This record gives sequence, C-alpha cells and structure tokens, in this order.
Amino acid sequence: MGTSGCKAAVVDPQGTVLARSRIAWPGGRMPAEPEAWSAVAEAALAAAVSRTRRRVGAVAVDGTSGTVLWAAPDGTPLTPAMRYDEPAAEAWVAAVAEHAPAASGAHGAGSGLARGLHLAARYGVRGPCRLLSQADWIAGHLCGRFDLTDENNALKLGYDAVERRWPAWLQALPLSADCLPSALAPGTTMGTVRAEAARATSLGADCRVVTGTTDAIAGFLATGAGEDGDAVTSLGTTLALKQVAAQPVFSPGHGAYSHRLGAHFLAGGASNCGAGILARYFTDEQLEALTAQLDPGHDTGLDYYPLPAPGERFPHADPGLQPRLEPRPADPARFLQGLMEGIAAVEAEGYRRLQALGAPPLRHVTTVGGGAANPAWSRIRSRYLGVPVAAAEEAEAAVGAAWLAGHPPGA
Repeated sequence: MGTSGCKAAVVDPQGTVLARSRIAWPGGRMPAEPEAWSAVAEAALAAAVSRTRRRVGAVAVDGTSGTVLWAAPDGTPLTPAMRYDEPAAEAWVAAVAEHAPAASGAHGAGSGLARGLHLAARYGVRGPCRLLSQADWIAGHLCGRFDLTDENNALKLGYDAVERRWPAWLQALPLSADCLPSALAPGTTMGTVRAEAARATSLGADCRVVTGTTDAIAGFLATGAGEDGDAVTSLGTTLALKQVAAQPVFSPGHGAYSHRLGAHFLAGGASNCGAGILARYFTDEQLEALTAQLDPGHDTGLDYYPLPAPGERFPHADPGLQPRLEPRPADPARFLQGLMEGIAAVEAEGYRRLQALGAPPLRHVTTVGGGAANPAWSRIRSRYLGVPVAAAEEAEAAVGAAWLAGHPPGA
C-alpha cells in the first residue's frame, strides 16, 4: 500500500518475481476511507495472482508508515484514516512528547500515536476499539483478525522494539487499555484468508496471512540485504540510510533510530540532503550530458553540505544547520561533482555515526532511488564510503512484502 497506489507481487521460494500488478489510487491520492483501500488492494492482488496460475501459500501487507485509523473489534472503521502526510495537532504531539522517552519512535507530527489521539478526540471514539495501522487493517480485512500488528508499524505507536512490549508510559495518555493490538514479529502467521476475501482476490482459502511491515522496510527487504553490515541507501529527493545490526541504535540527538527485523535491527537515519538539490540546478538532460564530464576518481575540494534549505535531521539533528553551497565554480560539471561529493560525504558521515553508536562496520552498500542509476556518482560514493556500492536489482516494496510472506526474518 503506497503513496500513489497499491502494488502486488508474487515471488517463488527463491525470490524470483512471477507476477506484478499496480492500481493507482482514484484521483491520484490515497483516500482516507479504508473501504477504498481494500477495494484497490483486492483488485491488485487478484490481478497478480491470476497471472501466476500457481497456488499462493502466504501473503503479507506493507503500508505507509504512520497511517492510522480507529476500528471496532470486528474491523468496522470508526474514523477515516489519518494519512502518512497529515500532521497531528501540536497539542497531541506535545502530549506524547511529555511522556515518551527520547528514543521512542512515537515523537513528532508524523507519529501514528499522535495521529491516533488526534482522531479519537476529533471523532469522539469511545468503547471497545482498536488503533490500527494501514497494514494492520488490510491484513485484518483479508483474514478477519484486527487484534494483531507487526513490530515495525507498531514503532510509531509507541511500541518498545528493544523490550518487545507496549511500554507503561502509554497508560498516561487517554487510551483504553485494550486498544493497542498485540505486536508480533513481521512474517508471523495471523490466520488464513477468509472466504469472501479469497473470492475477491483469487487467493486460496488455505493461504496464510502474516504480519507485515512498513513500506520502507519492505523496500529494504526487496534488495536482498540482510546480513550484519549490509546497508541500503535510498538516494532519492532526500537521503535515507538503513544498516543491518545485531544491536539497536538509538540517538535522538543525532537523528538515529532502529526498527526491529526479527532477531536483528535496522539502524538508520534520514538526511534532508539528497538528489533533490541536483534538480534545482540541472535538468535531466543536463545531468546526463555533464555526468560524462565528471572525474569521479579525484576530489574537487569544494566541501559542500548541500541542504535544500536550513535544517538537518541526520547525521546531525540540527534545525538551524545552514546549507553550504559556495564557492560555485564556473564549470557546471565541477559544480555538479561538488554537489555529488557533498551528498556522498553526508552519507559517509551517517554510516560512521551509526558505527560509532554500535552498528557493525559496513560491508556493502546497495542503492535504491533515482540516484542509483548514475555510475559516476556510485564511484564517488564508493570512494567516500570505502566499500563496494551497487544499484539494487530490485527495490519494489511489494516484492519485499512478498518475500517476507515466505521468508519471515525470525523471532
């Protein structure tokens, strides 16, 4: 379940993609009505499953992180959803901040917990109910259970991924004692597809539904990374780093956090730097032409910190950090290379930060996002990181969710 629509994929036990499908959201934006989600999800599943002509053994759902709704115990929505890009009211962000420890994933306007409190107050939610993520509700729609969630989507609801429990501080907030679903490791069996959903999706009634994950982690799983020291850099408009680690890394002062992935953790952070800065100065045609003029083996010495605007999240959590984009040389190729080097330097500093906080040394970096396609930039980044850098062969979140369905990462 993504920002632009729903994608489905079917993979075999070796991870080979057998079929894909995609259905865009009506009007181009994710609707707030969960019933509209399920209609699109069922259609996407039916399209992918029918193309394989093979029995599907299990299905997992990934959803947009922090998208939540309130539902009755039987799954009937009690509110519309509050989506991933809709900020919670400051009063509820502050209420969470008053009680949550600094390392909690429930902080900020993007918190699923703050959004849940916002929705409950706005719609007067009372009585038996569940606070569910998007992935929870879709998985529940498929199997009929709405009392379970996964540890990844639970993080923004305040779940303690290290202790693997809902923490006691949640009791200080206006939440009923049983409104939070039981959190299980991603890939844990929830049940089998109910008859009505089986008919709508072409899944068999014996197909298992397993706990899912967030869209970002599903994308990580799609790359095949999974060993300690493996890392994935998302080089899109912004720069996001994720690295497999045996121990969790939490440092709010540096913008570092961890998701649990079975017995391991995904340590990471997201910088405001990224390929978006290139689009400010160059068209796609200019980027293609200038890339051939770069000298990725030698540094320009320009020492940029190419933020698009003041403020940084990681590896420095500093809302006042200023962009550094001067001096600007007359040669556009040199300027482009300087920007690429600046982003590579932020990436390298980010991974060093994670290692200083307890993550293992880097072994290999897989790249997803638009910047992955630039070979000169990959050479620059490999030089800065000191490890091999390669573009991901696969990065589609639906493929990662399908892989999770058949290969749970373990408890």
